Amino acid sequence: MVEIKNKEHCNGCSSCAASCPKKCITMVRDKLGFFYPMVDKDACVHCELCISVCPEQKKAQPVTVTPLAYAAIGKEHTIREKSSSGGVFTLIAQWILSKGGVVFGAAFDDTAHSVNHIAIESLEDLHKLQGSKYLQSKIGNSFEKAKSYLEQGRTVLFSGTPCQIAGLKSFLKKDYERLYLQDIACHGVPAPAVWDAYLTDLEHQFGGKASHVSFRDKRKSWKKYLLRIEFENGNVYSNNNAEDLYMRGFLHDCYLRPSCYACKHKGLGRDSDITLADYWGIEQIHPELDDDQGTSLVIVSSPKGEELLQQIADEISLTPTDLNRAIEYNTALITAAKDNPARKKFENEFQKKPLRSLLKKYASTSFFKKLKRKIKRFLKL
Repeated sequence: MVEIKNKEHCNGCSSCAASCPKKCITMVRDKLGFFYPMVDKDACVHCELCISVCPEQKKAQPVTVTPLAYAAIGKEHTIREKSSSGGVFTLIAQWILSKGGVVFGAAFDDTAHSVNHIAIESLEDLHKLQGSKYLQSKIGNSFEKAKSYLEQGRTVLFSGTPCQIAGLKSFLKKDYERLYLQDIACHGVPAPAVWDAYLTDLEHQFGGKASHVSFRDKRKSWKKYLLRIEFENGNVYSNNNAEDLYMRGFLHDCYLRPSCYACKHKGLGRDSDITLADYWGIEQIHPELDDDQGTSLVIVSSPKGEELLQQIADEISLTPTDLNRAIEYNTALITAAKDNPARKKFENEFQKKPLRSLLKKYASTSFFKKLKRKIKRFLKL
């Protein structure tokens, strides 16, 4: 029977709940909104399937392939414009859908207060999966749905964080020819309850319900992206990622899931076929590709990943790149988030004190860090 004694040992992937033959495991939220398994002990038959599928219980496998890496830019401007970086996910998803396939990914609910994993089968719904969502998504029954589609002979693209991909793969227990797995360079997943509280505060401030959220609005700049929120009454909130309180708390690692600080799914020996990331540092490595409109770093870890790239080859500009150099500018690929010493204080005070005051207290940038940033900007001039 699965039992969480240390929250660092659970990534919330829901593979345990999906695998339980008695359906006696429910994923319940803690006060930060993170999901953890709760077992109905009276219904449990102690088959231990929940333990056997848990990706956190498994040892990391040695890297057996040398990943290939590319800098990628979608040729169609409108697709790239709506994407967090180069538009590669959208193009891959379009190909899957054109073949009658199903695409799984993270989407906001109707209120924009939470993110759920959903399945789409039409191009009209693809916009729901586009763009970054900086909070942990609820998997729900997506693993069971993906398996059902695969058993029907459908082609499935499952997009998620590395731990979600590991959870799905463990749940399925076998490889499927028509399954394509795509993960991301994940910094860590912020607390859903913090976002819910933050958005509620902004809705009060702007006098209306949120109608659209973009965590990575790049209409002014890709490198200095904005958090932009549109409200039903026509008001708009827009702020630089370095200034917005929620984004500062996220980037300061104030309220990530505990497992993110001890993440077992970093590195290049991934469960996915293809990994997508922002190509930070593109101006240093491939300055000829840098137009500040977004460039994707694409890491291919399997023949299936290479197949996906080949299917969209005519729609992207693809440049082979040095993966080791790219990692220097995107260490989230290989390194877990650093545990903020103030994290537990924030958690203890959350729901007891006004969120804005907590964010200002624990997510502030010191004078010396601000000075360091200014010096770096000056040296680049």
